[in-house]
Amino acid sequence: MKITQVGVRRLAIDSAPWYGKSTPAGEQKSFQFPLLEITSDSGISGYSTGYCPLGQGRGAAQQLIDVYSRVLIGRDPTGIEAIWQDMRRMNRHLYALSDASTGQIDVALWDLKGKALGSSIGTLLGRTRDSVGAYGTGSYFLESPEETAREALLIRDRGYSGAKFNMFQGPAIDIPKLEAARDAVGPDFSLMLDASNHLSYADALTTGRALGRLDFDWFEEPLYDRQLGQLLELRKALDVPILGAETVSLMELADAMTRSTFDLVRGDVYIKAGVTGLVKAIGMTDLLGVGLEIHACASPLLDIANLHVACATATTDRLEVHHEMFRFGVLDNPMVLDSEGRLTCPDGPGLGVEMGWDWIDDHTVELVIADPLA
Repeated sequence: MKITQVGVRRLAIDSAPWYGKSTPAGEQKSFQFPLLEITSDSGISGYSTGYCPLGQGRGAAQQLIDVYSRVLIGRDPTGIEAIWQDMRRMNRHLYALSDASTGQIDVALWDLKGKALGSSIGTLLGRTRDSVGAYGTGSYFLESPEETAREALLIRDRGYSGAKFNMFQGPAIDIPKLEAARDAVGPDFSLMLDASNHLSYADALTTGRALGRLDFDWFEEPLYDRQLGQLLELRKALDVPILGAETVSLMELADAMTRSTFDLVRGDVYIKAGVTGLVKAIGMTDLLGVGLEIHACASPLLDIANLHVACATATTDRLEVHHEMFRFGVLDNPMVLDSEGRLTCPDGPGLGVEMGWDWIDDHTVELVIADPLA
């Protein structure tokens, strides 16, 4: 038996009963709930509804189709554990969805505030410097040690101060690639590994020992960020610093920090709930004597917001720069290295950048206008 179709209906119900008699002014007059239908080639369908009384019905319904249907179509619906594990892996990239939504809104508010006051976000935060260093994140699908070595040299030759790789196939496959990268760039160029929480404890231990021998700057997300006990044991067993908490929400971060789980903390304006949240996270880690490395969001305006925050703090000395494909929709995007291998914070009001509206208009497929009273 295989899944042949995934469908979602949005069901609208009157919101008045929730409030007693009538819907208060300014509140939604209806709640929309996604009704999910998963159909197999045997003609059997399974149904489920979501919880969406806060106006997120449309987005939740669309997310089921856009994100999860590809995990389901063609799969045996009785193999629930395998599907659940695949969704769990995928959910790493949907981490802290509520905080992420807050983050997106918060960045827009800071942009608006800066424009209203005629000041850049960095200046409003108390900018301490005009530029920061940067390291480049390599390709995700490097198939051989030779290819990895070429990638490391390419990143170095582009002017970055270091290279980060994303590898999680296990020690037997990954360690030869990492050794090749170190041999290619020599001992003085920074290298980092991000395992994106894909490793078992045993594999993380073996890989981490190799990273210590190869003098890597850090071992990023070797295990799930919330496996605090295992992460603490791993940290004690390794010489290479453990960088984590990328997917930990701002409100969870304090607990992870008080347990001394990580040598270094990950944060950005998206997952850590905006410019406001990231500044709070930096303050928390600074007071505890732990560095915070700002994570690339792979989203143009979010990454520019990261740059403003980085230039307003002394606790992080460089930013992660992802693939150039994520610099879309902005004219003269500042996430490009200067001749000294640094990123310069924009001086203009708000985010300090001009939108490329012709490009944006050409790539717009739907315009949704919020109607809170619908």
